[in-house]
Amino acid sequence: MGLLKSHMDAIENQLIATSQIPANAGHTLHRGTPRESFIKQYLEGHIGSNVAIGTGEIIDANSQPRDSRNQFDIVIYKKNYPKLDFGGGISGFLIESVIATIEVKSLLDQSAIDQSVRAANNVKQLTPHIIHSISIGWIPPKVMNFVIAYSGPAQMSTVHGWILNSHNTLNIPLPSWTHQNKTTIPGTALDGVFVLNKGFVKLDNTPLNLNPNGVNGIHTIADCQNGSLLMFFLYLQTACDNLIGSWLNPIPYVANAPFANVRTI
Repeated sequence: MGLLKSHMDAIENQLIATSQIPANAGHTLHRGTPRESFIKQYLEGHIGSNVAIGTGEIIDANSQPRDSRNQFDIVIYKKNYPKLDFGGGISGFLIESVIATIEVKSLLDQSAIDQSVRAANNVKQLTPHIIHSISIGWIPPKVMNFVIAYSGPAQMSTVHGWILNSHNTLNIPLPSWTHQNKTTIPGTALDGVFVLNKGFVKLDNTPLNLNPNGVNGIHTIADCQNGSLLMFFLYLQTACDNLIGSWLNPIPYVANAPFANVRTI
């Protein structure tokens, strides 16, 4: 066993053990919030310095005040972009800055998957406005959306079934690609669901390939007592580990903020 896997497995076990501390709280919020904090602490100790971690909602140039928007437990965003401070530790993030979102679930079930699929699809409908020059490495075609759960069903095939049910119920099409073009095609909702000490379901459209035989499928499913956190870490690192020469195109934001009495002389 390699050092990285051994380290991640130890932390995965520690997260499960630590999650029992708030288990006796009487309010679900008092059980869920500390468990979100545990994941944030893990990320802060392991994520690269080119990105930052926040909590809040995501906007694009067309977003309007008081529009209904999803709040995400964890947002991974580029540090060189601004964010809107709403107070109380809640921020608004420009879609152009966001790499990934993470929702933390104490117990994963069909209802939790439905909520997460809907929220992920909403974010993937937002339109980034970026001017590109050069890029090195794999660039996710859209924001990536993940779920990390402390507890869930015994088999990850059950989680996969829940995901398919959500897509069907919410009329969200599954992504479609070939083995040749899949790394350029985004998902339509969740990119990965990771249940600690149980396994994971992830889209098969990134360079992190567990499909050596080239089967043209949509999801990769794994049942594993340890390894979920390692896969999540490598998955997220793959999305963050690139060099991009790009910057925000402010014109669409200006178009939705008309100024009076403007003149050029």
